[in-house]
Amino acid sequence: MSNEFSERLFSYGTLQREAVQLSTFGRLLDGQSDGLPGYRVTLIPIEDPEVVTATGDTHYKNVEYSGDSGDVVEGTVFNVAMSELEMADEYEADANYTRVVVELKSGTKAWVYAGPQVAND
Repeated sequence: MSNEFSERLFSYGTLQREAVQLSTFGRLLDGQSDGLPGYRVTLIPIEDPEVVTATGDTHYKNVEYSGDSGDVVEGTVFNVAMSELEMADEYEADANYTRVVVELKSGTKAWVYAGPQVAND
């Protein structure tokens, strides 16, 4: 079995969009629905008018650790290569996210982009 797509990346935002995947990775990603328990979504205003115009979004989604098992952020876990994680790092750089490993509802360990106050246990 190939290790080419050995990494897991959980997205709860724009990386789920086909146009973003094509422009960032040059391909559509293979993924499945999953959830991130113990976190909730927060919104951060987008200050760059070019980003607002390009995406149509006025806020970045972010996740915040709540510790409440009733809080679950829904999204998609994708199979990606290590080189694609580096591409995702570049894509997410403007929003000041940090990439951390989390455990999803399914038990899968995956990378996720979160703000500076994420719990990483």
